[in-house]
Order: sequence, then C-alpha cells, then structure tokens
Amino acid sequence: MTLHHLVREPKIKKDKNPLLLLLHGYGSNEEDLFSFASELPEEYYIVSARAPYDMMYGSYAWYAINFDADENKFSDIGQAQQSRDLIATFIDELVANYAIDVNDVTLIGFSQGCILSYAIAVSYPQKVQRVVAMSGYFNEEIATDNFKENDLSKLRIFASHGSVDQVVPVDWARNSIPKLKELGIDIIYKEYPVGHGVAPQNFFDFKNWLQNR
Repeated sequence: MTLHHLVREPKIKKDKNPLLLLLHGYGSNEEDLFSFASELPEEYYIVSARAPYDMMYGSYAWYAINFDADENKFSDIGQAQQSRDLIATFIDELVANYAIDVNDVTLIGFSQGCILSYAIAVSYPQKVQRVVAMSGYFNEEIATDNFKENDLSKLRIFASHGSVDQVVPVDWARNSIPKLKELGIDIIYKEYPVGHGVAPQNFFDFKNWLQNR
C-alpha cells in the first residue's frame, strides 16, 4: 500500500465499518496519534499513517519546511500537494483492502497532518465526510485548483487550537474558520489554554463530537 501504517481493527464488526485515519505532525511518526487508539470509539477502523519523507531517527514529514536567510519559515507546496494525493490514494486502498464504509471516513490531523486534512477534505469531499483538525490551519495553496467548485455542503469539521501555541500561531487557525464557512462547510471551532499539543479536554470534546455525528 502507498503509506506505511498501523491498524486497530474495530471491536464491533459490521459488514462495513467507519474509518478514522490519523495523520501526524512534522517530525513525528505513526505511533504518535495511534496512542489514542484504545480511547476511540470501538466501531471504527483506526489507521495511523506514516508520512513519506524520512527525517532520520524515527521522524517523518508530509512536506519540507524551509527557512530563508531572514529565518522566515515556508512550506514546500509541491511536496504538500504530492502528500495530499498520496493520502487520497491511500484512502481508496484502505477501502479496497478492509471492510470500510466508503461513506463514513474521518480524518484526524495534528499540525502538518491537520493542514493536509483540510486540503484533502476540500479537494476530495467524495472521499472524506468529517475532519478533526487540531493545531493547524487551512492553506488554499495545498488544495486542488478547482476545489471551490466542489460540493462541500456535507463536510463536517471539528477544529481546535491551543491559545498559546508557539509553533502554529492561533491567529492562523482563527483566520481559517471564516474561509471554511464561506465554502458552506459546517465547522465547530474551539480553543484550549495549551501550547502546541492536544489538551485532555480537546480529546474529550472531539470524541464526543464523533459519537454525536
């Protein structure tokens, strides 16, 4: 399959089960978010994917982040777009290889994984129904050229951010919300008094949101 991954099969097996696809942040790996797996609803397939770019010592990235001479940070948009399409293909592979309900796919992304989750969901809304978007922001450049022509009315997003995030400024997340609402997306946004991480209350809130869908 396209991406190395970990799988927790559903404890409650149906003909077709929903999927939670976990996408880690820059410099992390597939073990990171998978540590949540035992706490997530039992009817889901939970798949945690490893990003394709090896940074050594068990660290991986979905795309490079570079610095210019003035220490301005910028993302490699070409690599990000390639990862967007890799993940979209990987969703098709998961549906083909496991008993997954093609109409019940949720992306859970943290940081760089969150940025990609937004881009995949607006680019391929037929593949993704829900997104849990943590500690990231919406970057239109990573989405497909024609994403504004897509029907995004069925997409549901739970977005969250740490109010004292020192890695991805909270304003970037706040500024994303009106842009996504303008696209007709149903989005909930919450902030927690933490830095670049997932607060226990954040986990509890998105789990509740999933169970109420």
